[in-house]
Amino acid sequence: METRSVLFLGWESDIGDSHSDPESGRGCCCLSLKNGSDVEAGPTNQDDDERVCKSGEFFCDDGHCVSVLFLCDGTDHCSDGSDERSCPNCTSGFRCAASGWCLSQQQLCDGQSDCEDARDEDPLLCASQTTPCAASELQCRDGRCIHHSYKCDNTNDCSDGSDEEDCDVNECLLNNGGCPSVCVCFHCECPNNTRQRGDGHCEEMNPCLEADVCDQLCSYSEDHLSCRCQEDYEEDHQEDHQEGTAAGACRAKGDAAQLFFADLEGVHFADITDFVPKTLQSSHGRRHMTVLSSNNTVFLAQPGSTSIYRLLFDGVRHEAQLLLKAAGPVHGLAVDWTRGLLLWSSADSGSLHLSVIDGSVQRVLWTGLDSPRAVAVHPERGVIFWAECGKNPKIQRSTLDGQNRTTLVNTLIHKPVALSLDLPRDLLYWADQGLRRISRVNLEGHYRKTVVESNGFLDRPFGLALFERFVYWSDEASGSICRANKHHGRHFEVLLKDITSPGSVVIAHSALQPNRNSGLTTCAVDALTLNISCSENGFPPVSRTLPASSLSDSTFAALLALTMVLIVLLLGLCLWWCREELRPLTSNDHSLTLKESRDPLLRDANIDLNLCPTKETPVRLHLEADWRSSTDGQTISPTPPSLLLLAAPL
Repeated sequence: METRSVLFLGWESDIGDSHSDPESGRGCCCLSLKNGSDVEAGPTNQDDDERVCKSGEFFCDDGHCVSVLFLCDGTDHCSDGSDERSCPNCTSGFRCAASGWCLSQQQLCDGQSDCEDARDEDPLLCASQTTPCAASELQCRDGRCIHHSYKCDNTNDCSDGSDEEDCDVNECLLNNGGCPSVCVCFHCECPNNTRQRGDGHCEEMNPCLEADVCDQLCSYSEDHLSCRCQEDYEEDHQEDHQEGTAAGACRAKGDAAQLFFADLEGVHFADITDFVPKTLQSSHGRRHMTVLSSNNTVFLAQPGSTSIYRLLFDGVRHEAQLLLKAAGPVHGLAVDWTRGLLLWSSADSGSLHLSVIDGSVQRVLWTGLDSPRAVAVHPERGVIFWAECGKNPKIQRSTLDGQNRTTLVNTLIHKPVALSLDLPRDLLYWADQGLRRISRVNLEGHYRKTVVESNGFLDRPFGLALFERFVYWSDEASGSICRANKHHGRHFEVLLKDITSPGSVVIAHSALQPNRNSGLTTCAVDALTLNISCSENGFPPVSRTLPASSLSDSTFAALLALTMVLIVLLLGLCLWWCREELRPLTSNDHSLTLKESRDPLLRDANIDLNLCPTKETPVRLHLEADWRSSTDGQTISPTPPSLLLLAAPL
């Protein structure tokens, strides 16, 4: 039997056999490579007159066997297309009329007729396609993308011939052709050792990201790449061999990681070594999730609900406990495990929120956002990321103290619904539900790259996660959870199928949430007010100005009412004080009769009774009363008894 190099979904082997994963039972598609170029699918361990497929495989009309996972996925895995016939659902939305084949988005308007009647290349259909072209491509009027080198080469590469129009015009003579750097004939070019970004500008090339062979740490010197793993990981030489690279793969130390996912039936988890799902809790519709590995806690939120729950996964079945009530519906969750913070987005109110991990204190971090959906946090950098899905979709970042807001992506983006960070490489991944792809940039928004494009299992992504060498995602359209290589999207594999509306997908492992001080950024958190102050120790640039805390409407109303009450009390106190101070003094002078007024002793005395040092006793009142009652106005004592008593020394 001839020995050939066989490429499996996720691994390679130098055998001539079609295989299934012995642990999970999932079928694996094998591609037999002949002469390094010809590719055919089929069993190599069966004689030509005995074509029997294994369990979990599909028998093509031409006698080949392919995995049942490839049935009706929009791609012709059988050489005769029999795996795409009579499919009940066509996820890409285009089915050939004659054969009934279901075509993927990549097969539409690609310049090759996949339907017998060439309906997939119809000009009217292709004119409605809005797939953006890469920076090195030119878009035809019919919607197709061709390479810039095909422009004005005397060959109609566009079906409408638009690539051969205006060839006698040199656009570079007018405003440099709109190029920020170098304009050649009709398109922009970049100098050596630079590359062109999606916006046309040039950026310095990053050999590590261009090569994309290191899972984690990478250094480049003298035309040589060196890969290293972080302290919580070790080199995986088996993966290196499968990838055909000398080094670069890293495997997490310790126990196997757990993959958590939610659907309409509950919260489930599976070991990434076998992907056998187990139910953690039965519930309805809790689909947004994040995990805190240090205390085995999953945080959950149902779309459209203001409630956030927490659920333990310590081997004992628990019920989800209500953690907090948010001010608005929750659409994305993230956790800062180093500072004990929980963050979430609310698309309805256009805001980002955070709270302490026990839910006791919460505050608003950002308002006025355009339908924010996904959120992610980089604890070592002290940076939060979020994706907006409104009229102007974009991905932005800011520091945890609400400063240095920066736009990372705002071109070639339609509906970013999920974010995930590759912390060792400082890369941000996102899933675009509108463009049906998974892309990445660095934390400054540079070195953008599309990693995975729709292949029938990325038509409506919801959740996104990264671990080791793979990017994981959930797809609502196909009801599946898949993974592929995070560098280039190869080694695609469907892990779980027939899931009822899968939601978020997260991976729990201690290596993903290390408790180490990177020395990059320090952010101090006031646990009572949740005010955060960050100081810069490298990257990113962080303002040292503590921002004013944003308040929710209910909190603001309560503080306003309390302020009004205090103002009323203060005004009342002021009025009482003024009344007491301005009250006229009571005079103790006695009115004198006519005869008394003629008495020089009384008239000239001018005695101020209030200033005399006297000792008042009850006798004074009695004597004065007796004296007044005995006076008839005719005779008068020279000195009344009351005056004698009042004038007596103390």
